Amino acid sequence: MSLAPLPASSAEVARGFGALDWGVLLGLLLATTWLGHRMAGRQRDARDFFLAGRTLPWWAVAASIVATEISAVTFVSLPSVVYRPGGDLTYLQIVLFGSLIARVVVGYVLLPAYYEREIESPYDYVGARLGRAGRGVTTGLFTLGGLLAQGARVYLTALVLEVLLHDELARLASATGVPPLVAAVLSVGLVAVAWTWMGGIATVVWTDAVLFLLFLAGIGVSLAALHLGLDGGLGAAFERAAAAGKLRVIDTSTDLAKPYTLWVALFVASWGQVAPYGCDQLMTQRLFCCRDAREARRAVLASIVAAAVVLAAALVGVGLWAWYDQHPPSAAQAALLAREPDKVFPLFIADALPSGLRGLVLAGVFAAAISSMDSILAALSQTTARLLPAPRDARTALRRSRGLVLAFGALLCASAVAMQAAHDAYRSVLDLALAMAGYTGGALLGAFVLAFARLDVDGRGLVLSAPLSVLAVVATAWHERWTTLSIVAVGVLLLAALARQSRGGRVPWGLGRAGQAALLALALAACAWTAQAGTLPGGRSLPWPWYPPIGATVTVALGWLLDPRRLSRAERSARASTR
Repeated sequence: MSLAPLPASSAEVARGFGALDWGVLLGLLLATTWLGHRMAGRQRDARDFFLAGRTLPWWAVAASIVATEISAVTFVSLPSVVYRPGGDLTYLQIVLFGSLIARVVVGYVLLPAYYEREIESPYDYVGARLGRAGRGVTTGLFTLGGLLAQGARVYLTALVLEVLLHDELARLASATGVPPLVAAVLSVGLVAVAWTWMGGIATVVWTDAVLFLLFLAGIGVSLAALHLGLDGGLGAAFERAAAAGKLRVIDTSTDLAKPYTLWVALFVASWGQVAPYGCDQLMTQRLFCCRDAREARRAVLASIVAAAVVLAAALVGVGLWAWYDQHPPSAAQAALLAREPDKVFPLFIADALPSGLRGLVLAGVFAAAISSMDSILAALSQTTARLLPAPRDARTALRRSRGLVLAFGALLCASAVAMQAAHDAYRSVLDLALAMAGYTGGALLGAFVLAFARLDVDGRGLVLSAPLSVLAVVATAWHERWTTLSIVAVGVLLLAALARQSRGGRVPWGLGRAGQAALLALALAACAWTAQAGTLPGGRSLPWPWYPPIGATVTVALGWLLDPRRLSRAERSARASTR
């Protein structure tokens, strides 16, 4: 896929930004910055920076969860998924059924366990149950998954900016040599780093609450513009869409290659969605800011209002389908949409909205992107800080926390730019972003099952099974030569790690070190076979909702089988005291 900047004659594709648009955009961003800083208050130490003193109201936390969950991917890419040929509303099944079931599990099972302890992240919980190795592995998984998933979200925002700010980015590229995509990514990254730097999680939550209202306004303005510009309004458009099958929500197909079916939502996505809501610090950091488990449960359950926002974004896609049926795109626009269909909504914003409203809707896009990026910056910084030696004093801890925010901001921007290499492998950026989260989400979920269940394991098996879990997902998704080579390389490292484990002997049923090595080799061979031949009929692969369940199954099974499980009496007593 070519991600070259729009041609110099880009006026043929879309109108540029005017002074009024810039005024609206900058004014809204500055007002949000001021409000977030004012509401956050003063940060005295790392606890205030990362947990807001556990004083945030549940409704603000719920709004922040929705703002983070929606992101620019839902705001921009979901309309394109509905707009394109064969698109419909079946993605809503994942939100209506899968996400709701997952929220209930998190609210009534995981949150009470978390609030029984004075912890700052789910990985502290794993550390208490599976030891320091368990906390290190889960923190590493979260870091990798966060960089991948949020990098995809920022990447999509950059694609939007390439359409709306093509003239400005072209001039900047001419003057500095910085490619438009890189400049667009940096613009989002700088604002997100600044907001997180100012006041930590409190600023993130309060600005997210405001940003939630901003992208609601952006969706509302877009729907109103579509209604006024269509013959017969949206009502007539929906009638035509229903006749064309675009309003279908429930799909009972048993085709395993389809990502959005009722069975996937009920039995696959519901399982996999427990990971982002209950095991991913991106979401749980907000829940730890509530006063108690009851308020945290209210927040996570109330955040199901995200389904209404997702529906509204999907209906924008229906409106775009009707719009470009009545207002056929120019040759240049058609070429752009054929090459990059994810740009259909940005194209409409630039081409059809009047000056001023373009700035408002772009502010909504920025809001969706920044609300995700500042959230992951706060979460990554906190979990990493917990692995480092204790600082000398509160000021040192706060300074270190802000330094981590800056470092992870740079890594996220690099990840966003790198996403262009993976874009072609997925039908849309929506699928790309959700898939990126799934590579490590299953391993995280499996680690929590090992920690939550009453199994006599000490986490050393998790050190081996978590990388195997990621390899299994990669092998499921990518059937390339490099996949097999990666499996071989990681396999050598895992076998070496098994050989270096300090405790020898046999596990209770007689599986010795040689047996464990044989089991590990068998698992690696299964991954290699999957990478080479594990495709569905027609050469298709299992879609992203399957990634977390596959990863979790591998993590739990091999994490138990490969763990020496030879705890001393003292270790058993210590483990029992944490339950």
